[in-house]
Amino acid sequence: MQPTAADLAAIERLVAGLPDGKRAELARIPEVAAELAKPWRPLPGPQTAAYLSDADQLLYGGQAGGGKSHLLLGVAANDHRRSLILRRESVELDGLIDDSRQFLSEVGTFNGQSAEWTLPGGRSIRFGGMKEPQDWRKYAGRARDLIALDEAGEFLEDQVAPLLAWLRSPEGRRCRLILASNPPRTADGAWLVRWFAPWLDDMFPDPAEPGELRWCIHVGEATEWVDGPDPVTRDRETYTPVSRTFVPASVDDNPYLAETDYKRRLENLPGVLREQLLKGNFLAGREDHAWQVVPTAWVTAAQDRWQTDGAKGLRMTALGVDVAQGGGDRTVLAPRYGAWFAEPVERAGTDTPDAPSVAGLIATYRRDGAAVVVDVGGGYGGGVVAYLKDNETAAAGFNGAAASNRRTADGELAFVNRRAEAWWRLREALDPGQEGSSPVALPPDRGLRADLTAPRWKLTPRGIQIEAKDEIVKRLGRSPDKGDAVVMAWSEGQALAEKKARGARARPRVVVGYRSAKRR
Repeated sequence: MQPTAADLAAIERLVAGLPDGKRAELARIPEVAAELAKPWRPLPGPQTAAYLSDADQLLYGGQAGGGKSHLLLGVAANDHRRSLILRRESVELDGLIDDSRQFLSEVGTFNGQSAEWTLPGGRSIRFGGMKEPQDWRKYAGRARDLIALDEAGEFLEDQVAPLLAWLRSPEGRRCRLILASNPPRTADGAWLVRWFAPWLDDMFPDPAEPGELRWCIHVGEATEWVDGPDPVTRDRETYTPVSRTFVPASVDDNPYLAETDYKRRLENLPGVLREQLLKGNFLAGREDHAWQVVPTAWVTAAQDRWQTDGAKGLRMTALGVDVAQGGGDRTVLAPRYGAWFAEPVERAGTDTPDAPSVAGLIATYRRDGAAVVVDVGGGYGGGVVAYLKDNETAAAGFNGAAASNRRTADGELAFVNRRAEAWWRLREALDPGQEGSSPVALPPDRGLRADLTAPRWKLTPRGIQIEAKDEIVKRLGRSPDKGDAVVMAWSEGQALAEKKARGARARPRVVVGYRSAKRR
């Protein structure tokens, strides 16, 4: 059983009170000598608690000034053989490297070209940056027993998760992921709240105490909290849980800053920054990008309106389908009942390799003769539309690159293409400022929220243009399939629903941007 932070503080006080001879005698005990030989010692309190934590994955910090960076350096210097310490941008590493020189210069050699310490016994500490979503690949292939992220809230989840495949030690050493972070200031870091929900999410039903171990597994994109470390089975797959904890720290825990005016400066920060850096509030307002198509607050409000029985008494009016035939993306279905959306249906692309398999999935979830709207822009959906039409299923192909002849609801602006029109229609539907507010209810799916709040727009001479999907994929680290399915179900689904309400047959309208599967 490891000593607690209080135990270590008591031991240090006891040793400090011993006569010189007794201290020298104590230092000759091999275990004590090994401890004294370590180049770094944690501060009493939260930093020691974090240092001693048994968690596989640790989040440390919250408030500013709690010694986050020094914890990463100290753990690497004291306890690990191959360590990787990352910042989002490599130009931000200067401070970390300078701090490491304070206690490693006498015991190791630093290579400035590779940004790596070589320490006795073949140990190493590598520093690096991970600016672009795919930069994690630069560090793949070499096993590490410590991966540490400084200001973890600046990283994307899809940068961090792949690195965990290389968090292993051939020697059987303990492996740790340590995330040192203040609350994230953009949506990029919202994954931290999900990964550490028992400590950070005030809606979590079973909150955890600081430093308490909780166990979880990842099933797809979802984090599932389980009772303990024993393996569990989901859909015939076995998962071995990992332990997580959060240890909060503040400037009051750092005696090196106690005599400075650092806390006074934190106290006088503007509102949101003060909440984040002084109080460590991970839910304090993360700002949207100035050209974000759909404001985060509007999506959140739509998710807050959602009820599990929202489809009661309603008929399914449309089914948006984003197709992935093979590959690493996912086929997603977005069922729509009027203004209420059911939870998205997801399948791996490998499970939907062709048109019949996608059509079979659609047949499983389609209700009430709902029109099916399929994305044909990527080349995969055309065969699905043709297959559905051949089987007398109402289907419309959505080609986002096609021209649009419509304008915004106020008539002021045109659209560069159908994709811009479709996204803007959802934006208008979610706008709480419209008469009667917004009726749209979206399922509380974090991936859907990330997808819908990712795209950005600009105004061109031809009208509103949404950024290229490749740019969104770069930022998210994945394709926004759930968001695309919902957008299609709303934009084309609305017109088809109106047709059905007027008593017209449930078949796709022929408009610019939609390709009929009817053979000519």
